[in-house]
Amino acid sequence: MRLINSENCIVAGIDFQEKLVGMLNDKTCADKMAKLVSAAKIMNIPVILTEQYPKGLGSTIPEISQFGFETIEKTSFSAFQQEEFKKVILSCGKKQVIIGGIETHICVHQTVAELLDAGFEVFVVKDACGSRHKEEFECGIGRMKDNGAKITCLEVVLFELLRSSRHPNFKEVQALIK
Repeated sequence: MRLINSENCIVAGIDFQEKLVGMLNDKTCADKMAKLVSAAKIMNIPVILTEQYPKGLGSTIPEISQFGFETIEKTSFSAFQQEEFKKVILSCGKKQVIIGGIETHICVHQTVAELLDAGFEVFVVKDACGSRHKEEFECGIGRMKDNGAKITCLEVVLFELLRSSRHPNFKEVQALIK
């Protein structure tokens, strides 16, 4: 399928934790992810969040955790290596994964590679991804694209999920980006 299907997708937010967000020069990716998670809540799309070693890196930032979605602790860089994450992703029966996270070139890249290997269609929300350095960010995005992920941005995702201004949640979702 070329477009994201709201009935066949899950959103994954990788490591939007206090210390990781705090180290970024540009915090826009966290704001974009919060909007994506909010839209998913409005549209009843499942969301799974991860935290890399929360004891040391802190909890998911409130702008994202406030929606009450499941958060899975991980120590591997790829979330797909965590049995609980893998179980949730496989059991939801969705074929598309919309993903954003920190750091793009490490945890997001490795998670995306394994999701692709497992047969998922993966949409990387570039403006909901972040790394400490631009070079690593660009390298991570390039690797994911080369591996077959579809690189996109928040507004493209939201309007593909809605498909029409007649969607019952159109005004509510559109308000997130005004």
